[in-house]
Amino acid sequence: MMETDDTVRVGIVGAGGIVRQRHYPGLSKLTGVELVSVANSSPESTQRAAAEFSIPQTYPSWQDLVAADDTNAIVIGTQPYLHREITVAALDAGKHVFCQARMAMDYQDAKAMYERALASDRTTMLCPPPHYMDGDTTIRRLLRQGYVGPVYNVVVRSYNDTFLDRDAPIHWRQIGHISGFNTLEVGMLTEVLHRWLGYAKRVTAQTLAAIPERPSATGAGRSVVDRPDALTAVAELENGGVATFLFSGVARGGADRNSIEIYGADGALRYNFGAGHLYGMRGDETEWEDIPVTEAEKREWTAEADWAAAIRAGQWGSPSFWDGLKYMEATEAIFRAAETGRAQVLPFEALEQPARARAAIGM
Repeated sequence: MMETDDTVRVGIVGAGGIVRQRHYPGLSKLTGVELVSVANSSPESTQRAAAEFSIPQTYPSWQDLVAADDTNAIVIGTQPYLHREITVAALDAGKHVFCQARMAMDYQDAKAMYERALASDRTTMLCPPPHYMDGDTTIRRLLRQGYVGPVYNVVVRSYNDTFLDRDAPIHWRQIGHISGFNTLEVGMLTEVLHRWLGYAKRVTAQTLAAIPERPSATGAGRSVVDRPDALTAVAELENGGVATFLFSGVARGGADRNSIEIYGADGALRYNFGAGHLYGMRGDETEWEDIPVTEAEKREWTAEADWAAAIRAGQWGSPSFWDGLKYMEATEAIFRAAETGRAQVLPFEALEQPARARAAIGM
């Protein structure tokens, strides 16, 4: 539970792009939330962040920031290879945690974070993916109401040209010891699929390394690209349906058709998550019809406010560490399937969703 003074005093570890774009604006407008300290990867970037965000206290390392007694909550905006270590240290220090997605390097990392959160009375929460937000409430309502009936097929498509330029330096997301098993947008869209349709029980996958080497990030020599430029996976779902996942970072002009399509016995839904457009088809209809997403049902970005509310309520935030554990499990299963050429069976182990995850506050 919160201390007698219920001010949420935040320290930021890794004030990079997502912190600038979303977390700082979201936190700075909240009553009862103070941005107290920051630590980045270098003294220079730490000082720049402190000046940009008017944060009074800087620390030379994340360890010093987490150990200091001037905060009771930590925002982790670093790359995945640090998420487990910082999370566990923050919870050990009795502090609440908001962790940037993707949750961890792999399933075991995620499980260590999840188990430490289970043993703590602190609030933990993951950064949600923005892909589903506009249509989320409407789609979940339609699925509950039986709009598509029993699910037969699901198609998840995420194409872009992020990595099409073969002369561009390697990105940290393509480096295994920094990003772990996280590949393209696999984790984000798997998380959305879990939210709407539940989990997979068996996956197969194939990958493409279109550009196996790139100029190094430092400019000296070339680096091997550890993560694929394109990936296709097929999953048998626990609900009886089959899902096909199509991911590519080398698809010129492909982004305008990115969508999640759900086909069932009684109807179909197509959600273009780039434009936020929702379409449906039922019964004998042969044309897609627009399904308006009303202002009342449209989801807006409230992640930081949800975290603060969860802290004050003494609950987990949503997405929870359980949600992260499940999408990291699916991400690793897809990676293993592609690497070995063999289907992977899920779950890796029998775990029961805790009540704290079911009651989580937020998105």
